[in-house]
Amino acid sequence: MVDVLVIGGGNAALCAALMAREAGASVMLLESAPREWRGGNSQHTRNLRCMHDAPQDVLVDAYPEEEYWQDLLKVTGGLTNEHLARLTIRASATCRPWMQKHGVRFQPPLSGALHVARTNAFFMGGGKALVNAYYRSAEAMGVAVQYDTPVDAIELDDGRFFAARSGERRFEARACVLAAGGFESNLAWMREAWGQNAAGEWPADNFLIRGTRFNQGVLLKYMIDAGADVIGDPSQSHCVAIDARAPLYDGGICTRIDCVSLGVVVNRQGERFYDEGEDFWPKRYAIWGRLVAEQPGQIGYSIIDAKAIGRFMPPVFPGTTAATLDELAQKLGLPGEPFLRTLADYNAACRVGTFDHTALDDCHTEGIAPAKTHWARPIDTPPYYAYPLRPGITFTYLGLRVDEHAAVHFGGQPSDNLFVAGEMMAGNVLGKGYTAGVGMSIGTAFGRIAGARAATAALHAAQATQGRGQHHATA
Repeated sequence: MVDVLVIGGGNAALCAALMAREAGASVMLLESAPREWRGGNSQHTRNLRCMHDAPQDVLVDAYPEEEYWQDLLKVTGGLTNEHLARLTIRASATCRPWMQKHGVRFQPPLSGALHVARTNAFFMGGGKALVNAYYRSAEAMGVAVQYDTPVDAIELDDGRFFAARSGERRFEARACVLAAGGFESNLAWMREAWGQNAAGEWPADNFLIRGTRFNQGVLLKYMIDAGADVIGDPSQSHCVAIDARAPLYDGGICTRIDCVSLGVVVNRQGERFYDEGEDFWPKRYAIWGRLVAEQPGQIGYSIIDAKAIGRFMPPVFPGTTAATLDELAQKLGLPGEPFLRTLADYNAACRVGTFDHTALDDCHTEGIAPAKTHWARPIDTPPYYAYPLRPGITFTYLGLRVDEHAAVHFGGQPSDNLFVAGEMMAGNVLGKGYTAGVGMSIGTAFGRIAGARAATAALHAAQATQGRGQHHATA
């Protein structure tokens, strides 16, 4: 029997395993994926949102707690637990030296990563390098790692953990950390969560999964059925508008379309449906997946002209190009008259001031709905470009309710030896919406808390068992 069993293989699980091992506990980590696909969605990440009151190596200026909190409050629309959110924010200010101790390296932001040099610390080599560094450190410290081991059941008694099961295999431990991700890769569950729309469509049938194919939600469903306290809306998720030509799973960051704020987005009827310039892209990119999901056929098209080229991180697939807007509509299969009318109305409504894509500038529209609040310039300079958009799900927000100790709750009571971290509890902080890098902040903060608490619980249990053994020996 090990002291601490960690179920999951991404950032939160690895942080928990490392913290528990540092505390002196014996640790085993169970990863459902094979070794080459280890790391969950963390392998597709690239940065961590960090609070800081002064410049810190790769972070410029300052990003104080209150600004971070207001950013989070805005994107969630208030659907967040302030106590747990502020705990996450404060933890983000102090975690990087610990991460570096375990081999994670940071770099300045890439030139196309808009507006995040101040708020986000980028991993050198991306999420895959972070995951590999943590696994190297864990293995060097004596953490036992089992790949190809999806857990399908947990043995519980009155909220206490006793063992995990993977098929016929059974893993006992004195304490456990659940960090096995959400259910976004379970397409049947996604279909059930989103249901049918008014047009009779099943929106989830047209979703793409940006992250790992291994997040099937089996353990999450088991815990819900076992009576664990739940938080979050099953239809809410980190949902990004990505290239419609992306693969079903594991497209990662390179399939994101980052030119939305530089042009307009239309649906398959050739009509605009939301303000493309509402705010900086890192604060708004994660609303666009849901916006596209609400459109007919769950598809949209990001339209730009030559003026936008070079101002955004180019996606992996080239855009559709045309010398005229009419030709572009034909190539996209869009109805020509509505599309051209939408673009003409938009161009006429643009009030161009001083264009500055690094600031909330004064280029806006007047007299049309939806408005474009910033960065509004006529789309009038050929060649014209279009990128097809589909909803890209990163991770789901339905999860287990926690407290500041990361304990799983049953009927409002915290378990004394079962903890949860990462996407399985992110809904406590993210009721809806997203801002770049906050998922890694949540996973790192609660992974470290869960690992430390699990180690304490396990070592106390071991001491109690040893004490009982000595008592029986002397009796």
